Amino acid sequence: MSGEVLINLTPMETRVAVVENGVLQEAFIERSRRRGIVGNIYKGKVARVLPGMQAAFIDIGLERAAFIHAHEVMAPNTPADEQVPISQLLSEGQSLVVQVTKDPIGSKGARLTTHLSVPSRFLVYMPDSPHRGISQRIEDEQERERLRELVEVCQTEQELDVTGGFIIRTAAEGVSKEELFADMHFLLRLWRKVSERKVTAPVGTVIYDDLPLFIRTLRDVMRDDIEKVRIDSRENYLKLIDFAREFMPGSETKIEYYPGERPIFDLFSVEDEIQKALGRKVQLKSGGYLVIDPTEAMTTIDVNTGGYVGHRNLEETIFKTNLEAATAIARQLRLRNLGGIIIIDFIDMEDPEHQRQVLRMLEKSLERDHAKTKCTGVTELGLVQLTRKRTRESLEQTLCEPCPTCSGRGTLKTPETVCYEIFREILREERAYNAETYMVLASQAVVDRLLDEESAAVADLESFIGKTIRFQVETHYSQEQYDIVLM
Repeated sequence: MSGEVLINLTPMETRVAVVENGVLQEAFIERSRRRGIVGNIYKGKVARVLPGMQAAFIDIGLERAAFIHAHEVMAPNTPADEQVPISQLLSEGQSLVVQVTKDPIGSKGARLTTHLSVPSRFLVYMPDSPHRGISQRIEDEQERERLRELVEVCQTEQELDVTGGFIIRTAAEGVSKEELFADMHFLLRLWRKVSERKVTAPVGTVIYDDLPLFIRTLRDVMRDDIEKVRIDSRENYLKLIDFAREFMPGSETKIEYYPGERPIFDLFSVEDEIQKALGRKVQLKSGGYLVIDPTEAMTTIDVNTGGYVGHRNLEETIFKTNLEAATAIARQLRLRNLGGIIIIDFIDMEDPEHQRQVLRMLEKSLERDHAKTKCTGVTELGLVQLTRKRTRESLEQTLCEPCPTCSGRGTLKTPETVCYEIFREILREERAYNAETYMVLASQAVVDRLLDEESAAVADLESFIGKTIRFQVETHYSQEQYDIVLM
């Protein structure tokens, strides 16, 4: 599989597209006014302790207070019988050094932890934990053992003053001892600077700021199958080259400056794919389609055969549609950055072997996802449940806002419904006040219906209350808006 990374930079925003085999797989967007803060370390102050929730709100200098749970304050892996109340761990006004694990999403503040860590290309350093871990994506047991031994050798041979532990990242697969040691040395130098700032920094300020998106992408996304990284900013191209030479030797040969007149995101139709990813419906090549509905609690995905009629029999048609849907769903989860609980309603399959193959295809397609996913299999109702770790806003949350006309419902009351509401409101006003005439201000569609299909009902109402009802179109009113003026 071949891949490319396209980076579009403007003073207002940074956009990154990860393309595999000519198809957009992931999109990262960061606005200069609203940068992502996951990984940043702050010196905060406890604003409020919530004993009933075993949590606290921490002021880290953002618009909304951030949230931390008791288990993020206690030592990692503390047994349940040794856990203590949050009120014994934190008190209001106390200063606390914390790291952001989840960006503010919607009305919710950032999520925090006191278990600090700083990442590099191959390692993550955890200064307060002696734990040594290794990415689950490195499956070869011999390679896992080699990397474990290398970390130990680097620490003992170089006599590094290391009190914490390391997690070996997926990118470390196949690296040499020298590369691993250089990474380790960089992390320890970085941590010394962070430790100094922890003491001197005032409350509510950033102690450690993660790299900007375009450099972070090179650090986190770069794999052997990424053939090119194209960037359309000359100035930032040079910064990317400098970073690659210092921390990722050899990868600078893959970085290209893109001076083309055609916008970089028009390559591989990236711009079109981002627009499609904001819609509910996703067409499959076979003629089937997906319907994706994100809600507050979960995201539901429905699979339909649509115009695909197959060639052999119904069961085969359903099986092929579900197989194609499984790969498309994995791509849409990455592209839209959907997180939390995800429920997939595949088309019902009677053959258990078909069910197993579709589930295997979904799991295989999810293996390339950077976010942690967990599939729990098929439920009694034939639904597939999975969870995907959410650390930042989805593509829709980043680019869109709830519709002011429907308040995010996605539907509007019909003109007929609004007309009947107006009738009830006039009766209510008539009982409360003694007006001579009523003036109804409403949208064009509602007034048209009142003067046409509902004209007989209006005449009956006028006769019943003994008053005249007049109508006026307000062009700036939405379909659900109306006002009744007493005259």
